[in-house]
Amino acid sequence: MNIVIIEDEARIARRLERMTSEFFADKPNEIVICDSLQKGLDQVSAQIPDLLLLDLNLNGDNGFELLEQMVAASFHTIIVSANIDKAITAFAYGVLDFVPKPFDQERLFKALTRFVSPALKPDEGIKYLAVKRAGQVRLIHISEVIYIKGAGIYTELHLSNGQNELHDKSLEHLQQLLPDRFERIHKSYLVNFQQIEKIIINPGTRYGALLKTGEVLPVGRSKYKDLKNKMV
Repeated sequence: MNIVIIEDEARIARRLERMTSEFFADKPNEIVICDSLQKGLDQVSAQIPDLLLLDLNLNGDNGFELLEQMVAASFHTIIVSANIDKAITAFAYGVLDFVPKPFDQERLFKALTRFVSPALKPDEGIKYLAVKRAGQVRLIHISEVIYIKGAGIYTELHLSNGQNELHDKSLEHLQQLLPDRFERIHKSYLVNFQQIEKIIINPGTRYGALLKTGEVLPVGRSKYKDLKNKMV
């Protein structure tokens, strides 16, 4: 497991490293500390980490610049910052958690537990997904998302306006971040449950979800019964 800590205060960086090493004591891991935004960008660009611990105020540089340049990248990010007024913006970028400074081991471990336990989500889930097109970051409110289709390590966001946007987080990562109304109906699909009109059975006992848009998406056999019960 590759972990990157971007923190300009050496004392805090060492504390984060110690606590993180303790939490992942039973898992092989490599932790790299970067004390500036540029070093962090170089490190993350050279080797995509599994997890990033990021401060927002880095010797006057804004940690959000990294999130903008690496927007929606496939790694998870935990913000560790005293700038609690930036929490809403941070979640808009799809971060896993926001740990306010000063922090203790219990609070950091809670965030790290969220990383290793996909079933544990932020209290309300994220409200926006950030996508990057032509060098510009666009925030898409999740209410605009009808369904999400997996495409390898990427995903396609299918929106209510008929447009599609490519997102760099996998279905597994998005499922961990999105609120519970987004149902994993198939290995390749996450659907806004409010957009499902009904569950249908196609010839050959193939299950499908008829959306309010008229589209029909496949439903996995293992998902059918649970989804059918929720529709009652």
